[in-house]
Amino acid sequence: MIKVTGLNGKEFYLNAEFIEKIEANPDTTITLYNGKKYIVAEPVEEVVKRIYEYKRKIFLPPLSDLEGDERWT
Repeated sequence: MIKVTGLNGKEFYLNAEFIEKIEANPDTTITLYNGKKYIVAEPVEEVVKRIYEYKRKIFLPPLSDLEGDERWT
């Protein structure tokens, strides 16, 4: 899940796995696979950055877990 801010200033979370596309129209519009659209205050680049951070947390182990593991050196 990523945290975003609606145009009304309220923060909410979106499931990043359900995002189909992100557009600047000029406001950032996030479209989910079910067709539901959300307009958020963050620029497209920030939303993409948050998605990358979310995916990194899910798919990469913490660096401390990699120390001493010869597969990662």
